[in-house]
Amino acid sequence: MAGIDRTLVRSLTLFNKTSDADLDALLSSAASRRVPRGEAVFEQGAPATHFYLLLHGRLKVMQVTADGQQIIVRVVHPGDLFGFARALQRIDYPGTAIAAAESIVLVWPTDMWAVFLEQNPALAIGAMQTIGQRLEEAHTRIREMSTEEVERRVAHAVLRLIKQAGKTEKNGIRIDFQISRQDIAEMTGTTLHTVSRILSAWEGKGLVEGGRQKLLVLDPEGLSRLAEGYRD
Repeated sequence: MAGIDRTLVRSLTLFNKTSDADLDALLSSAASRRVPRGEAVFEQGAPATHFYLLLHGRLKVMQVTADGQQIIVRVVHPGDLFGFARALQRIDYPGTAIAAAESIVLVWPTDMWAVFLEQNPALAIGAMQTIGQRLEEAHTRIREMSTEEVERRVAHAVLRLIKQAGKTEKNGIRIDFQISRQDIAEMTGTTLHTVSRILSAWEGKGLVEGGRQKLLVLDPEGLSRLAEGYRD
């Protein structure tokens, strides 16, 4: 367990009902890994030899579709389990996890997944909730991409980001990791040109303030109205 701070792990919601003894047992079989920004934790299609917990930073999970399109399927936040392909009855990773900011992850061998759950009922419940949330998010995104115009999809994506990774500042809420317009395009199934046009229009309306791989939401309520299809 050397190098892994139990108090940092204890602060995560996933472990708030785990006893110190059980937590120490879990950490004794874990390794910690620092992942520089831009580096992959694992690659799509690679054998799923480990599963992970994000302690610090942010990750983007990306997939390349059969027709060669690259999409961002989710953003991993501190406290999230990820890479648990075994729970999805897969032997390989369905996507590539790339650090969007310098990150620290805990790593367990895939063979530990069953032990991880069997010995810790609270963690099993947490893992099931995580899987359920991801399915719900996936269904929501499919519905948005099937039924909503692009501007509404982009608004929903930005609102999700500030809910999950927003940092309140004097003038608004900033997404607290570097995110590019291309990232947002890949999250919403559209083009860089379209996202650039939408964000530029929003800046003109005072809804957001952009920058190099930065985004500050100045008017979350106005953005929410756009997401729901209302126009001022």
